[in-house]
Amino acid sequence: MKIQRCTWSSTLVAACLLSSFALLSGCVNTTLQQVREADTGISADQTVVILGRKHIAREQTENFFVDCVTDKTSSGSKKVSVMSEQEFIDELFPWFEPRTAPSDIAALRNISNNEKIVEKMDEMGVRYIVWIEGTTQRTDQAGTVQCAVATGGIPACFGFLTWEASSNYEATIWDIESNVSAGKVSAESKGMSFVPAIIVPLPFIARTPSHACGEMSKQLKDFIAGE
Repeated sequence: MKIQRCTWSSTLVAACLLSSFALLSGCVNTTLQQVREADTGISADQTVVILGRKHIAREQTENFFVDCVTDKTSSGSKKVSVMSEQEFIDELFPWFEPRTAPSDIAALRNISNNEKIVEKMDEMGVRYIVWIEGTTQRTDQAGTVQCAVATGGIPACFGFLTWEASSNYEATIWDIESNVSAGKVSAESKGMSFVPAIIVPLPFIARTPSHACGEMSKQLKDFIAGE
């Protein structure tokens, strides 16, 4: 499923510029995918934990993105109970610390086979672990904006700066009760930001992490509810 936020064309920069003066943001395209491998559902006394990849040997998922998904999944329409990542890590010390945290789904499966860990998560009411992998990357920067002090001591900037950003995240939903992967949801947001400057710079930022977070959270709430 693809959510079109702004039309991309051969006149991309011009189209983005015109639309963004009204929206005060850059253009963002978001693509969603979902794969279900097992039935899901959650009761009122059960909770979800949302974790980002933290293993020091691999590229880590940003804390701000995990926090965003946690906040949005635990609020609004169809919200579910979500335990904070830090509380979960503290309760299960040292298994989810950066040096010992699972680096992939196979390692998460191995941890889920540990009876002590499973018993502890059962006491905490944890039904699902949502394992998020991915990052936001900035690419293809072009142009410049230069500023100087004009006559009379007034600063002035001129130029045009653009760059692209891609926020690509995948979440695996691990069912603790059944000890299986229930499926995956993913959100990939791509966008172009630009800063036109005629005397005063006017930044129009494509907030790709925010778009990816919002769409992934909606998917997670529906997925966990079994919809």
